[in-house]
Amino acid sequence: MDLGLKGKTALVTGSTSGIGLAMAKAMAKQGANVMMNGFGDKETAIDAVKAYGVAVDYHGADMSKPDEIAQMITATEKRFGSIDVLVNNAGIQHVTNVEDFPVDRWDAVIAINLSSAFHATRLALPGMKQRNWGRIINIASVHGLVASMQKAAYVAAKHGIIGLTKVVALENANTGVTCNAICPGWVLTPLVQKQVDARADREGISNDAAKHALVSEKQPSGEFVKPEQLAALAVFLCGPDASEVRGAAWNMDGGWTAQ
Repeated sequence: MDLGLKGKTALVTGSTSGIGLAMAKAMAKQGANVMMNGFGDKETAIDAVKAYGVAVDYHGADMSKPDEIAQMITATEKRFGSIDVLVNNAGIQHVTNVEDFPVDRWDAVIAINLSSAFHATRLALPGMKQRNWGRIINIASVHGLVASMQKAAYVAAKHGIIGLTKVVALENANTGVTCNAICPGWVLTPLVQKQVDARADREGISNDAAKHALVSEKQPSGEFVKPEQLAALAVFLCGPDASEVRGAAWNMDGGWTAQ
């Protein structure tokens, strides 16, 4: 099915691994050119996206720095002529109780997980509105809908992302620009693997046992969500059948929030 993305441009933040890389590959598979960003193994990631025969570039903006985000937006528009799809995916995590939470880690999580999406969105919107077409997809989290202990900054940021999503959707409701959030449950990304490793060490259990324990506590399905499943949802949100999906916070969480 032609979703109309051929020749368009997708900017995907945090796209050198995990969910972001799956998003970049899915957009490329639909024929979109891709600007990538992130701190992972960029060469391997770029090659994986280029394999779909589209134009691919990379910008190493630090998503905690508004000036660098602005440079990335400018570079993308200069390189490809437009930003048609913006996937705000960049994210970090820090886990500890509120009273012990380091202030610098709070600031970093809020900057990268929330403020970066605001800055990228405010800068990409004028071009989208001028062309009267655009798709802004914010990768929120099940933690934008519910909370877990020791994740104050992450939960606050992801709740904020959903609020931002709704405001942007409303402000552009009479245009061809939509804004939606995807709320994954547990996804076995490098970020989550660190939590698995920490749990295995803490409890003296195998990595596989730690994975099972982690996912089963929250997700009734007992299965991790796959990055490719989330990417397929993002592609749908870019298509014509999703033109009236506006301001949604769409969870894909193995039943986590149904409890």
